Amino acid sequence: MDQSRAFASMSLFLLLCVAFSDSEAATTNAKAAINPPTVHPPVHKPCNIMTSCETCLSNVSCLWCQTNSSCTDYPVSYVIPPASLCKLSQARWGVCWVNFEALIIAMAVVCGTLLLAVTVCCCCCCCKRRRSSSFDREDEQFARRREEIRQRADERRAERKVKHDEIRKKYGLIPDSDHPYSKFENE
Repeated sequence: MDQSRAFASMSLFLLLCVAFSDSEAATTNAKAAINPPTVHPPVHKPCNIMTSCETCLSNVSCLWCQTNSSCTDYPVSYVIPPASLCKLSQARWGVCWVNFEALIIAMAVVCGTLLLAVTVCCCCCCCKRRRSSSFDREDEQFARRREEIRQRADERRAERKVKHDEIRKKYGLIPDSDHPYSKFENE
């Protein structure tokens, strides 16, 4: 009874949540239809008129050179800006506090570390599979050998039993099944 009440109350709560979210969405859509927001596209100033590093680097297509405190367009034809434009140790892109040379070194270290980690993980997974498959093969061989040994032991046990039964029969320790009354005759 308590479970059905809990289920009913949960269902009611879920329905109320859905109804409330639908009414909120309808209210928000109605407000947006009455007062549509005005979105102005961002206006990018040319890079060469910017005078500070922060304003220059607010535009991702600009490069700040620390030596002559100038902002220039990033040379998109090159991945790394040429030294004739600005030395790498003095070039800033993205943030003012990291020079381009340190940025490249840091990105190379991070990429190299990730590549090394992926390679190590792949090698570990492959080696683990090989080890587990070799362990499986060894387990199969061990089980097969154990079964063969058990079968040979059973065969030897059966042969010994037959020999012992023959000896017992020979000395009359086991009654002969052909003559069920032979025990009474000997008495």
